[in-house]
Amino acid sequence: MTAFPNSPRLVKGGIVLIDADSAAVKRVIALQYNPDTLTRTLQVQAFSSGDAGDRSEAMRIKGPPVETIKLDAEIDATDQLEFPDKNPDATKLGILPQLAALETIVYPTSVQLLSNNALAKSGTLEIVPMQAPLSLFVWSQNRILPVRLTDFSVTEEAFDPALNPIRAKVSIGMRVLSVNDLGFDHKGGNLFMTYLQKKEQLAARGATAAITTLGITGIS
Repeated sequence: MTAFPNSPRLVKGGIVLIDADSAAVKRVIALQYNPDTLTRTLQVQAFSSGDAGDRSEAMRIKGPPVETIKLDAEIDATDQLEFPDKNPDATKLGILPQLAALETIVYPTSVQLLSNNALAKSGTLEIVPMQAPLSLFVWSQNRILPVRLTDFSVTEEAFDPALNPIRAKVSIGMRVLSVNDLGFDHKGGNLFMTYLQKKEQLAARGATAAITTLGITGIS
């Protein structure tokens, strides 16, 4: 049976890990099911806190707002378990590979940990913090955001006989990294500027209401 030819192609959201220097894609993690809701919060970076101060600064902003994103994603191996011959990993491991792909975003690699341990044992006085790949949250072609994962929790809801999880809900919190965090020359800073410019283009397409819609004839 083939799908209806006019049915829209489902685009999935997900996270892409890239090398910040070369922009080479290291891993693509697509969400199995798109979340029903996506919560975004913008914290305005005002120049003045509003306390008694220089009134000339009251309308100034220091930079882009701090944007945070939260979502709940579901992962379920039930469909794969119906066809064990086609999905041997699901039969043996449940959804552990999918969970591990998400969880390792917030871990340094074992190679990095062992390397730093070796440096410490050799007497190195200053060990540079470990560099992680740049994480991009992709939610349509209009929203490709450099992010840092800030919150991550997993609720495992069902298990197979070997206690491998086969259904879980993952809650992810992310902070968008702007040019304030990365700078203009960083690949992530460039992607943030593209995101901002697309937002401005979308805003320009929004209809502007007549001032009379608000029950007034002008500002005086």
